[in-house]
Amino acid sequence: MYKSVSDSMNFSEREKEVLKFWKENDIFNKSIEERKEGKTFTFFDGPPTANGKPHIGHVLTRAIKDLIPRYKTMKNYSVLRKAGWDTHGLPVELEVEKMLGINGKPEIEKFGIDKFNEECKKSVWKYKTEWEQMSDKIGYWADMKNPYITYNDNYIESVWWAIKTIWEKGLLYKGHKIVPYCPRCGTSLSSHEVSQGYKEVKEKSVYVKFPVKGRDNVYLLAWTTTPWTLPSNAALTVNPNINYIEAEVDGEILILSEELAPKVIEEYKTVKTMKGSELFGLEYNRIFDFADTNKKAWYVVTDDFVTTTDGTGIVHTAPAFGEDDAKVGRKYDLPFIQAVDSKGCFPEYVKPWAKMFVKDADPLIIKHLKQRGLVYSVKEHSHTYPFCWRCDTPLLYYALDTWFIEVTKVKEQLIKNNNSINWIPENIKNGRMGNFLNNVVDWGLSRSRYWGTPLPVWECECGHFHVVGSKEELRELGKDVGENIELHRPYVDKISIECPKCHKPMKRVTDVIDCWFDSGSMPFAQWHYPFENKDIFQKNFPADFISEAIDQTRGWFYTLLVISTLLFDKAPFKNCIVLGHVNDKNGIKMSKHKGNVISPDVVLNKQGADAVRWYFYINSAPWLPNRFYEEAVNETQRKFMGTLWNVYSFYVLYANIDKFNPLDYDIKKLKLSLMDKWILSRLNTLIAEVDDNLNNYKIVESARGIQNFVDELSNWYVRRGRERYWKNSVTDDKVSAYVTLYTVLTTLSKLIAPFVPFISEQIYQNLVLSLDKSAPRSVHLCDYPVCDKSFIDNEIEKNMESVLDIVSLGRACRNSASIKNRQPLSKMYVYSEQKNNLPQEYIELIKDELNIKAVEYADNIDKFVNYKFKPQLKVVGPRYGKYLSKISEFLKNIKDGNAVMEKLKKDKFISVNVGEEEIKLDEECLIIVQEQAEGFSFDKDTNYCVVIDTSLDKQLIREGIVREFVNKVQNMRKDSGLEVMDHINVYYSGSDVVFDAIDKASDGVKTELLANELTYSNDAPQNVLMSKDWDINGNKVNISIQKD
Repeated sequence: MYKSVSDSMNFSEREKEVLKFWKENDIFNKSIEERKEGKTFTFFDGPPTANGKPHIGHVLTRAIKDLIPRYKTMKNYSVLRKAGWDTHGLPVELEVEKMLGINGKPEIEKFGIDKFNEECKKSVWKYKTEWEQMSDKIGYWADMKNPYITYNDNYIESVWWAIKTIWEKGLLYKGHKIVPYCPRCGTSLSSHEVSQGYKEVKEKSVYVKFPVKGRDNVYLLAWTTTPWTLPSNAALTVNPNINYIEAEVDGEILILSEELAPKVIEEYKTVKTMKGSELFGLEYNRIFDFADTNKKAWYVVTDDFVTTTDGTGIVHTAPAFGEDDAKVGRKYDLPFIQAVDSKGCFPEYVKPWAKMFVKDADPLIIKHLKQRGLVYSVKEHSHTYPFCWRCDTPLLYYALDTWFIEVTKVKEQLIKNNNSINWIPENIKNGRMGNFLNNVVDWGLSRSRYWGTPLPVWECECGHFHVVGSKEELRELGKDVGENIELHRPYVDKISIECPKCHKPMKRVTDVIDCWFDSGSMPFAQWHYPFENKDIFQKNFPADFISEAIDQTRGWFYTLLVISTLLFDKAPFKNCIVLGHVNDKNGIKMSKHKGNVISPDVVLNKQGADAVRWYFYINSAPWLPNRFYEEAVNETQRKFMGTLWNVYSFYVLYANIDKFNPLDYDIKKLKLSLMDKWILSRLNTLIAEVDDNLNNYKIVESARGIQNFVDELSNWYVRRGRERYWKNSVTDDKVSAYVTLYTVLTTLSKLIAPFVPFISEQIYQNLVLSLDKSAPRSVHLCDYPVCDKSFIDNEIEKNMESVLDIVSLGRACRNSASIKNRQPLSKMYVYSEQKNNLPQEYIELIKDELNIKAVEYADNIDKFVNYKFKPQLKVVGPRYGKYLSKISEFLKNIKDGNAVMEKLKKDKFISVNVGEEEIKLDEECLIIVQEQAEGFSFDKDTNYCVVIDTSLDKQLIREGIVREFVNKVQNMRKDSGLEVMDHINVYYSGSDVVFDAIDKASDGVKTELLANELTYSNDAPQNVLMSKDWDINGNKVNISIQKD
């Protein structure tokens, strides 16, 4: 029959056996091959970089990304799952620089670009094994044997084709612009890269006094958070429409915005008021004379970008270091003073701080200006500042020649395509992504680096340039292009092309491209489109589903959308689940220096993949931050996997004892009990709900529905029906119980397979393949369950839901009264405003479950409770404030709360006489408190109010003792390691009260305990398995058991 099931909860060890089975039988590839004729469902796998270790966040992304393709595969879709590796970019270069012990671009070039790039190529695979092992362990199914790799020539060639196509559309240009620039990396960054590196920083800001020419002790007051740009100052900008003042302060005149003056200066006298336009042309003495110029400079200009949000209303303007500054510089033909080199340091001519990193020079510049009397004040300023996402260096805004994609020209198409995407959560569409697109800027594509896709632009000194879109074109146009030319630096740098304009040699610009363009090209580049595989690409584009963490909204999601819009004018994916980050148990971001990082290996080896996967599915909505810690995973494992495993183990244990084969029976021809009908109806309702939820990417709803079902299966269906499996003979009822539970477990194994692929495989292998060798070799080769509506009975489900509701309230009543469930009670009263009276067979379930003799429906609960009243202060206060104390006193002294409650229900108010005035208090004015009457315990929810009679007579007390006695002996059986069907002899001594109770119920007790003897004696035999003293409802008893 079935293999016996271990009661061990060490799931991780069993998962290793499943992994071995999958590999030996090539189950993943079979799941693809068997569905290849099905309807196409496309999933794009966002490429990680293998030169960094995987962390617990990657387990979350892989868990989510694995679930939907597994589900769709079982729904008979053809789901190609091509893995990929992101292999270019600065993170790789920085790692290699560190390994080689070199630093910066000059040392790279001295080492040799060819040798450096070869080292980069090796470095990208540094942690490949760790990535593959982690993916393996969590059951992440993707084709990792044939992945797309962004450094492969075929991939690069497709990227070149994309860039050429964009150029042919007139959307590629070279511009001299102020761009975010990393001085450590020596290259610019794109807007989406900058968005990933902002940090909250505290820095010194300074109010600088610029001396007005020809007027002693008169200054233009400007505020800056970047003192390092002051040596490059060319002008001061004011808003022509803002009011400015001359403020007299301690014998000096400071010119600044009238509105901002009180925030900047504590005490001052307004000498003069003028519009900003009146300040235009006012000259001042430059505060640094490091650079000379022939152009007009160091005077006041006007522009409406100046605001009164902060500062002084006067903006220090350095056209080399800010987009607004550059715009003003062009407008007034200001000199372009760039007193900073490409390393982010001051050049030799800035003598006091030559060769110093500019940000490090800030305090020295402030000190220098203070000594010269040119600082009004220095303040601590908190603000967000961009840092390089790759090396953590503060970015500078720097004027560079950069190649741009003119994304702003397709802004409307981007917004349209974004609106076609089903973003999960929906607020991403018009929020994080929508806002980014509304403020979209042109994409700075070029990078002055080495390891990346070379920008395929050949430029001539005459100004003409050409974009190459393929190897074939390069061979046609280029000189001495080898057959096996590698599309990387320095090899493509050596190739020249004759200029069609002046016939001089054109040389490739030395830049590589933003590596995000690589990853954003994966929909077509993974197939080497358009050079081959056109059918595959067209069949699998756009993707039906993608998923990554929230930071990718301005990373991979953004670049996918931009490139797809530029090339194909459509969104590259239809549905996207945006994932929150994984934090520690306190909600703090994991980091090495905080010591709160959890290694994927540790948790996967200990708790197992299914437990971790299930935790991520059920803990919270995928887009919310996850608090991840071992205890939480343990609890999730216990509640779901432990419960399911125990039900599965229970079935196998008893089915093996009876050698029961469920395949000999047709469930639709069996006489099913009410509980059987209910669980089968619940199962098929669940199938419909989970199928619909997964089809709409509702993961947490699906998981919670499954977990609730498993809880009801174990703690209601199986627990209520255990005796059915204990019968000696195989009766019709026992057959129904077995076949029903078998049907539920085998169907459930398929239903949960996409979520928890390991435990589902174990259950399926043992329950299905042990009996049916013709069944699919794996649960993952099965079709996803389909709801059988013939089993659904909404009335049964509704009634059983009411039963479970009432039972839950009944247990709460017992807990409140400190009465164990094993103590029988005489009566329970049930009240429902909806008059939801249940058929008698459901009432019998309630009586048996709660150990209550009778259940009675009540018309109201007034006789079981006492009502007390207090004033609802937020209502009574505004209405009757001066009478509040008297109203409170009146309500406090009400003697018959039930009578007052009856009057309130009837009249809709109660009257309070305050002096000669009568105040009518309606229900809105009152806080109504219910207190249970003596001898009763009650609890309620939105549907029912339940009251139990807590009084006990002698017969009830005796029955309670009997139940406690049976429970103690059952525990002793279990602790002694007895098999379920082993018979025993029981010996007990002690309390006469216990003897009296057991003696009167001895036959039933012996049957329930499989006891051949039940003897009251002080002299138990010597060879007992166990002897133990117990307290049974306050009575001391010694119990011994002996195997018969």
